[in-house]
Amino acid sequence: MATLTEPHAPTHVARPTYGEITRDVAATLGHPGRSYYVLLGIVLFVLACGIGALLYQIKLGLGVAGYQPPVMWAVYITDFVFWVGIAHCGTLISAILYLFRSAWRTAVYRTAEAMTVFAVMTAGLFPVVHLGRLWYAYWLFPYPNQRQLWPNFKSPLLWDVFAVSTYFTVSTLFLIVGLVPDVASIRDRAAGWRQKLYRITSLGWRGTDVQWRHYTRAYLYLAALATPLVLSVHSVVSWDFAMSIVPGWHTTIFAPYFVAGAIYSGCAMVVTLLVPLRSVFKLERYIHEEHFDNLGKVILLTGTIVGYAYFVEYFIAWYSGSSFEREAFWFRAFGSYWWATWTMIICNAFLSQLLWFPKIRRSIPSMFVISLFVNLGMWFERFVIIVVSLSHEFEPFAMDHYTPRWVDWTITAGSFAWFFMWFLLFAKNFPTVSLTEVKEIIPMPRKGAARS
Repeated sequence: MATLTEPHAPTHVARPTYGEITRDVAATLGHPGRSYYVLLGIVLFVLACGIGALLYQIKLGLGVAGYQPPVMWAVYITDFVFWVGIAHCGTLISAILYLFRSAWRTAVYRTAEAMTVFAVMTAGLFPVVHLGRLWYAYWLFPYPNQRQLWPNFKSPLLWDVFAVSTYFTVSTLFLIVGLVPDVASIRDRAAGWRQKLYRITSLGWRGTDVQWRHYTRAYLYLAALATPLVLSVHSVVSWDFAMSIVPGWHTTIFAPYFVAGAIYSGCAMVVTLLVPLRSVFKLERYIHEEHFDNLGKVILLTGTIVGYAYFVEYFIAWYSGSSFEREAFWFRAFGSYWWATWTMIICNAFLSQLLWFPKIRRSIPSMFVISLFVNLGMWFERFVIIVVSLSHEFEPFAMDHYTPRWVDWTITAGSFAWFFMWFLLFAKNFPTVSLTEVKEIIPMPRKGAARS
């Protein structure tokens, strides 16, 4: 399959013209076919099951989720950290690679940006679910009030509120601004309620020279603003743990370790989304092997960093001479949660090393399977860090075993359904491939070629 970005692309496959790009991407907003509605139906069913489990938990209390001392942070906080991590790749691909003018990002960054917004929306649900009594969720917000619950600005939990809300705001603005020229192109071809929707979201775009000049500057400034968030947001999330004295948490490696893991899992989720998107919406001309090859290289790099972090954690636990640290990491590897630890290590540290081989990186089925295992491993990484560490702290009499129950698993499955539902609805109503940026990287059309 030819690439739109590389000069050495095979010449026997014709590059799309400007008009064909607009036509093909606009076609994804029409009738995507039976497979789309089957996927959407499955997602809605799983979401309904998750909502049912949540209502059951609200009625009977958090005890149905298996919470018991000392493990009072469990699957829900694991899900929160997982989804915040998933959101990071969108900023990496859309902002950082834009600043470096990496042309291969053009066909995939819209998917990554949408994934970022929906992942943060999903992550934001779990602090509320974790409360148990959802109607007291407003207590989470740090503002002076008549209940005299004054904000403790020394608390990493409060830092989370500012970091995640800032990230969500900037990511949403970045997505909306990037959509404006594409939505305007689709607006002129739409009818009915969609035309009204696109007229509002295109913000009066006419493609004038002045508008393009302001647009490119705004997009550049937003990219520069969003770039530090890649490092800061998940660093702040990691300090939820690193600022404590729990064995396995109290370490200075957590900030870079969490950032690398977030990009790792986020790139894997982009691959997971791109494969069915490419097939369902017939985007093979725009999302092809070269994109998966480049994403595979990023996954390989960050997976190697994560594997090195695992080694450093165990080495420092031994080198520290602390009996508590040594016992905590021995328990991770050979205790009652050994299955979670080794799932994490195999999926994250070893399986990603297959991506050294170009044939695997350019094989779309292989990349899809590897991305699924990477996401599985990264979820278990957060489970190991949170649950296993809390279940085996300092005093033997305070140690206990936590077992997730069906309510935990069902609500977790419902969160995935919530995420995929928003993504499927977005893909059905907005361009998932950037029309304007794909047109920028192909040669100028010859005289008589189709234009748009």
